[in-house]
Amino acid sequence: MPPKAKPAGKGRAPAKRKLAEEFPPGEVLTDTGKKAWKLGAPIGQGGFGLIYLADESSAKPVGADAPYVIKVEPSDNGPLFSELKFYMRAAKPDLIQSWMKSHKLKTLGVPRYWGSGLHERGGKRYRFMVIDRLGTDLQKKFEECGRKFPRKLVLQLGLRLLETLEYIHDHEYVHADIKASNLMLSHSDPNQVYLVDYGLAYRYAPESVIKEYKEDPKRCHDGTIEFTSIDAHKGATACRRSDLEILCYCMVQWLCGRLPWEDKLQDPLYVRDSKIRSQENISEFMTKCFSSQDKPAEIQRFLEEVKSLGYQDKPPYEKLRSILQAGLEAIKAKDDGKLMFAPVSGGVSEPPKKATKRKMVADETDGALGKKKRVTEKKEVNGVRKSPQKPARPRTAPSTRKLIVPKCSLVETKPRLATRSRSRLQKSSP
Repeated sequence: MPPKAKPAGKGRAPAKRKLAEEFPPGEVLTDTGKKAWKLGAPIGQGGFGLIYLADESSAKPVGADAPYVIKVEPSDNGPLFSELKFYMRAAKPDLIQSWMKSHKLKTLGVPRYWGSGLHERGGKRYRFMVIDRLGTDLQKKFEECGRKFPRKLVLQLGLRLLETLEYIHDHEYVHADIKASNLMLSHSDPNQVYLVDYGLAYRYAPESVIKEYKEDPKRCHDGTIEFTSIDAHKGATACRRSDLEILCYCMVQWLCGRLPWEDKLQDPLYVRDSKIRSQENISEFMTKCFSSQDKPAEIQRFLEEVKSLGYQDKPPYEKLRSILQAGLEAIKAKDDGKLMFAPVSGGVSEPPKKATKRKMVADETDGALGKKKRVTEKKEVNGVRKSPQKPARPRTAPSTRKLIVPKCSLVETKPRLATRSRSRLQKSSP
């Protein structure tokens, strides 16, 4: 029998997002605290709208050295609103400063929230948010280094991210989408890295009550397919161990250049099952990723520690830090506070594949706080969007046909399949 037609009005196709019109330099926006902010030149565009240089309002124009950026989107769009909830709850400057003082930290990798509000222009309403200005993202650095980072750098990044994740987790949130393109260097200090893009951030413990584990088929594979956690593949909401599992995959990729499942990112079930097998036999997983002489013992220990966590468990942040510190000692290095982005011998120096090239639209100097979405038509497979297949190449005669060995994604640079399966607009409002 033919499938029944769906009743009208039952579909859930997302509404097309409107793009914000470009405001002229000098436009003044007033936040909910009555503070005025002046816009400078736009430096980037994301799926939600535009990103501008900004400063406190004064008679002077906003210069190229402006310390802030303002994200602007039409008020009926959702992405910025979803991200704004996290910033308002967990990224206020006094909260961050208090945490740094109590934990004796000089810096913390969470951009500070300075204000937000609504702005009207030409009869239209826009939502805006003011945060710290940042620099370039680590995905660009990763490509420049031949898709491999030095071991010392990876361990330093791991230590920085543990501090950042501990802060986020302590303020009831998980990030759920850690990856190089969501890590940005400070605009003023190239040795400080920030975790950005909280569009998938999830409040796992509202009012300190931790959510219970529950699988939802509609949520399967949320996040970035090659890094997302097994919990997310199964449709469970993100938890603290999810963030740490994602960090593990990032560190492995940064060290060896690729993850074993990167050759089949279009198949989310294959990726999920590959990750499950890697957790069942971590030693075998490490052997797939590294040669025997290059295998980092501290990463295996880190993976084993994360594997032992339950869904509601609080991670042993100090123990995890000591594991990475031991890795630095093993290579006779220490965290000297300097991030050295240098090519590694054996790194992949080939240019990225044209079809999978990452689309970044902010200028290289001021960083891509927003990333332009791919606009090619896609279909969904198991909740993950899949790009249309290219037409097959015509076959050649058997006598002249060459064996074509597909290149595994050592040079894969796109933000990957299904960077966002869907926005989470159902989260509670602040």
